[in-house]
Amino acid sequence: MLRDPSSARIGAIVQAFGAGGIDAGLRAMNAGVAHRYSGIFALDGELLRNTHMFDKLGEVKPEALEVVVLKDSFCQIALREGYFLTDNTKDDRRLDYSPFQGVVMSYHGVPLLNDRGDLHGTLCHFDLVEQAISDEELACLQFTARLLPSYL
Repeated sequence: MLRDPSSARIGAIVQAFGAGGIDAGLRAMNAGVAHRYSGIFALDGELLRNTHMFDKLGEVKPEALEVVVLKDSFCQIALREGYFLTDNTKDDRRLDYSPFQGVVMSYHGVPLLNDRGDLHGTLCHFDLVEQAISDEELACLQFTARLLPSYL
């Protein structure tokens, strides 16, 4: 059973989105996890485009993550199953198809809808090293996905 995020945590995320838009909201969302990256991947036919990304290190977005083929992505599982959680992709047999297995080491993502209720893409935390996500932060990720459509 997921533990609800604290009202202070949710309030901080809502305030960040309201004051600074998607980039500020992703930063606030990322503050609760160890993951280096938090991002939005938008569906574009058979591709996923990384439209927004927060990097704890503040570096330029990796070129390999700008556009990802949907069938190679971890996001496809989140889209199909309603979420996808893996702390260590290298050991996750569900990802044997993906060239990103063992490169992006952890991925925790949920589907993202647009303001019309149509599938937009995914909202996720990910890292190049193994990371876990708490039940509270997973619930926070799901909450943020419901908040985001009005900002897309």
